[in-house]
Amino acid sequence: MFIVTSYTTAVVFCLITMLCWGSWGNTQKLAARTWRYELYYWDYVFGMVAAALILGLTMGSMGDSGRAMLPDLAQASWSNIWSVILGGVIFNASNILLSASVSLAGMAVAFPLGVGLALVLGTIINYVGAPKGDPTMLFIGVALVVLAIICNGVASSRVNRGGSSKAGMGITLALVAGVLMSFFYRFVARAMDLDNFENPTAGMLTPYSAVFVFSIGVTLSNLLFNTLLMRRPLEGEPVSYGDYFAGGFRAHLPGLLGGMIWCLGTAFNYIAAGRAGAAVSYALGQGAPMIAAIWGVFIWHEFRGSKGTSGLLWGMFALYIAGLAMIVIAGN
Repeated sequence: MFIVTSYTTAVVFCLITMLCWGSWGNTQKLAARTWRYELYYWDYVFGMVAAALILGLTMGSMGDSGRAMLPDLAQASWSNIWSVILGGVIFNASNILLSASVSLAGMAVAFPLGVGLALVLGTIINYVGAPKGDPTMLFIGVALVVLAIICNGVASSRVNRGGSSKAGMGITLALVAGVLMSFFYRFVARAMDLDNFENPTAGMLTPYSAVFVFSIGVTLSNLLFNTLLMRRPLEGEPVSYGDYFAGGFRAHLPGLLGGMIWCLGTAFNYIAAGRAGAAVSYALGQGAPMIAAIWGVFIWHEFRGSKGTSGLLWGMFALYIAGLAMIVIAGN
């Protein structure tokens, strides 16, 4: 399987993660013109499974290092498989709430609040679970990200002054999603031998097989979570599976692309974790809110017409960049 051996390559992989995790929401924005997000989310999950399988059978099965995906799945212990599945269930609960937040409050609000909170809590959790890197530099970087989140929160409150209950619910959902999202990564990372991808411990998983099992956990939990949301949506009328199958190819395509984009970023992040460490790899990938905010501000114009937010937004970008730089230095 393909293995990252240099820290520079690991950082590049994490930056690709950041781009993927911060950009998949654009597919939801595109789909929202004609397609409810509950229906979009099914396509998102199917796209994730497809990408995980393709990556595992290509990058995850090439070369002489490590274990190819299928043999790796065959030898994995059930305790590690269930740990990854649990990570998928936790992620899916958080990501459905984040998707709902995007539909209610926009990308520039939902991502910095929800995913930014997940970065802070998740970095602490992953560092405690697998300490690697300079903790001082790492947590200075995290503190800068916290300040960036505060800037975004103040800016979003000015946009929504005058009290939109819809936007307020979106912010609440983003915060709940962030707390849940901070836990999923550790359950997956603990099932992998992060110190030795070339000759991983028997019973443990490689990044490629872990991402595939993770996608199965997301799919299984989606049968419960998304079915409930379809019947009792947070906004609008209930939708059915008949509505889903009535959609044409153009309706399904954005969700499939969104899931594949997210999965590519996730696979690259776990691959990078073997060299950079779980805490640094996770923290760098969770710089995604800055990417999402760029899309939301400059492409979707979610802050258009608001007063007194430009300085806060530029401050948010500067703090995010400084925080991410500290995190890179921490792992070197």
